[in-house]
Formats: sequence, C-alpha cells, structure tokens
Amino acid sequence: MSDTATWEPVIGIEVHVELATRSKMFCGCAVSFGEDPNTNVCPTCLALPGALPVTNGRAIEWITKIGLALNCDIAEWSVFHRKNYFYADLPKNYQISQFDLPVCHDGWLDVDADGETVRIGIERAHQEEDTGKSLHLGDGGRIHAATETLLDFNRAGVPLVEVVSRPDIRSAVQARAYAQTLREVIAELDVSDARLEEGSIRFDANISVRRGPNAPFGTKVEIKNMNSFRSLEKAVDFEIKRQIAELEAGGEIVQETRHWDEESGVTTSMRTKEGSSDYRYFTEPDLVPLVVTPAWQEEIRATLPELPHQRKARYIDLGVDPQTAGALGSADAMLRALFEETVAAGAGPRSAANWITGEVVAWMRREDVVGIDVEASAIAEMIGMIDANELSTSAAKDVLDGILRGEGGARQVAESRDLLQMTDTGAIESAVDAVLADNPDAVERYRGGEQKVVGFLVGQVMRATQGKADPKAVNGLLREKLS
Repeated sequence: MSDTATWEPVIGIEVHVELATRSKMFCGCAVSFGEDPNTNVCPTCLALPGALPVTNGRAIEWITKIGLALNCDIAEWSVFHRKNYFYADLPKNYQISQFDLPVCHDGWLDVDADGETVRIGIERAHQEEDTGKSLHLGDGGRIHAATETLLDFNRAGVPLVEVVSRPDIRSAVQARAYAQTLREVIAELDVSDARLEEGSIRFDANISVRRGPNAPFGTKVEIKNMNSFRSLEKAVDFEIKRQIAELEAGGEIVQETRHWDEESGVTTSMRTKEGSSDYRYFTEPDLVPLVVTPAWQEEIRATLPELPHQRKARYIDLGVDPQTAGALGSADAMLRALFEETVAAGAGPRSAANWITGEVVAWMRREDVVGIDVEASAIAEMIGMIDANELSTSAAKDVLDGILRGEGGARQVAESRDLLQMTDTGAIESAVDAVLADNPDAVERYRGGEQKVVGFLVGQVMRATQGKADPKAVNGLLREKLS
C-alpha cells in the first residue's frame, strides 16, 4: 500500500456504553446479561400497541455523570427524538434517541499517545435505547452467509449512552489510546461494567484522509465490529491505508459502513452509509423534555470519583515517574489501595509504585490469581530493608514471594529463608580475595584494559556468598584490589 507521509488521517470515534441500571430505559424490565433469550421483555420494549415509555431517572443521572467527567456542558433542557429505520432487531421500527438537543455537549478528553498528550474534543453524549440482538446462523456468523437469523429482545431498551468524539484523532495509535482512556473513565464512574467481550461498551470509527492539515475533509467511512482495542487499532490502520491506496490509484471513497474481519485483517463493505436526513428525526411525542437543573448537576458532580488522569497527576506529584504513575492510575482498585497503604506505612512512593506495578503484578500473573490478601506494612518493611542494605534486590524478590504466600512480614521471611544481606565487611573481603585467587586470567584481562570482566567477578563473589553480599560493596572492593 501507499506511503502515508503526504496524507493526514481524520478519525472520529462513536462509543456506545450500556448503562448498568437495574431496569431498562423506558420500562421496568431487568437489565441482565446472559439470561435466556426473550425473557427480560414486556409490551413496552417489544413495542406492542398501546404501551407507553417512561424515562429512567437513574440513566439521566448517569449520563450527566459521564458528561461531567468528560468536561461537557450539560443542557438544562433536552428532548428525545425518534430515529426512524427498519431492522429486524428494532421492535418499534424506530429508536428513541436524541438528535440536536443532547444531554451533554462540547467536552474534551486528554489522551496520552506516542509520548504526547492530545486533547480530543467530545462533540456530544446523548441518551438512547439499545436494540435487540441478532444471531446469524451459518458459516462465520455473518448475515450474508446466514441460513437463518434468530432474534433476542432482552437487550432491546437497555439504557445506552453514545459518546461522539470530534474528528481530532490523527492515527490508529491515538484511536486506540482514546478508546482505552474513555473506557477507563466509564469504568471508574461505575455506571457500566464496560466489558468489550460482553458488548457493554462498543466502538465504531469514522475515518477519512486528506492532503495535509489544511485540506478539506475527505469522505468518511464507518467501521464496525471491532471487539478489542487491538482490533480497533488494526482496523483503523488498515482503513487509512486502503483509502490512501484507492485515492492514489484514481478511485473515489464511497460513504459507507464497512465490517472489520479480524481473521483476514481487512474491512469489507456492508452497506451505504445513511445521513441524518435518512433517519427522519422528529421529537418523541410520548416523552416530556428532560430537565437537569444546575442544582442537580452539582449534586451529581459531588459524587464523581477521582479519575485515572487525576490519580496519575497526584502520583507524579508524589515522585512516581510518569509511565508508572499512568499504569498505577489505571490499575484496579486493589493494587491502588495497596500502593496507597504501602506509602502510608512509610515506603517511598517511587519504590512502592515500581514494586507493585512490577513484581507484585508479575507474581499474580505467574500464580494466576486476580486478587491478593497482603499487609501493606510488610511490603513497606521490605522496601525499607532494601534501602538499609539489609536486602539485595534479587533477595527482595524472594522475600516478596514469601510475603505474598502468607509466610509473615519481610524480616521474618528474610530470616526464615536465609536471605539477609551480609554486613560483615571482613567476610565480603575474604570472598573477594578468594575469587581473585581462583580467577587469575580474569585479573590479567582486567589489568590489560578489559573493564567488563568486573561484572563476571562480581557474579562469582555473589555466587560464593549465596547472593547475600552487597553488590555495590563487592564492586568497590574488586576495583580497589584490581587497581
């Protein structure tokens, strides 16, 4: 495919978030994942004649919460519209959604990508209802190859928030970072479980390309069926290259919806993309307008938790390096609490963050556990022993293993496993002398100018002392004696 250097991608992302309310958007049916098909339904969500919708107040509270977290302006007055289109999993043949008067508008989200922070505009976040689910039976589960299609209306009417970014994203890497960052915010707000594998958060990407930053926007194409962050990045990257190749070959880009095929790694055409006029929006006559007063906004704002980017900034202020602060700021609550408690117990923030995001997480992966029950004071004690040269870094990893297995505090584990660092300088010097005597060739090579042989000799001393000698002390003694 063509060189992309002279082209600029223009990307916007639509994110659909299923809210984890107890009941659906406009009826009292339960919101529950994994139930038997068509068991959480009623006349309202099945659109039977005479059934009328009633707005879910908790859903409006939660979309306001999302909007505030995304720095949006909150409309004091907004309305629902009917979005008219026909599809088998849409019971009413229209979707209750919002058009020109959404609840949230004109926000932004800062995203870290490619070593820089990029501000992505949020055009709107509006409230709507989800559709049912179609199960296409046949080769590959695709509609064009299906022998029959089954419909499950359990999802029909589930509260859905659509967050629409502005076309501010300029690469596939930025697209992935935006999606990950937004998902972290949604999960932190506790308004959705935000699980990609269950479809409770879904991403569609609108992509076009243009000749440089001052050229008019090109024709955009919407990409669907991206069920992981990796898929999103790959699909956006492929589509950018496909459009550039098509244009440079003299072709045209058609405004359409395309399907991402994970197995083949390509996008394929699904249907011609509709414009807003095709949906024939008009105000929903069965619902009153939504009113979110300034006083109610402030009540909701007071419930906002500390968000990942805010935690990252606070951890950096504590002295944690930015990369580790970002990882820890986005980590699950258990690891964050362990960090906070370890620092409170006296450990340095940088050391605590490095050990928890590094060795603790690595231990959990090796042991295939999702949670640990450990006293933060034990980890703080271990870090203190390292700082006091009572433990080497390698020995501390063994001590941490013992702590995480419930063998006791750091000193107790270090003593029981015989891991305390040697403090007897005479014993260390004897070990150094013995290694030098046993390796005369290495000594001659060093004196001949081969400096790197010191590393070999340090290793021999550490082996002779079973890893208990202070490597810095060993290195200093070796260089002194070799000189």
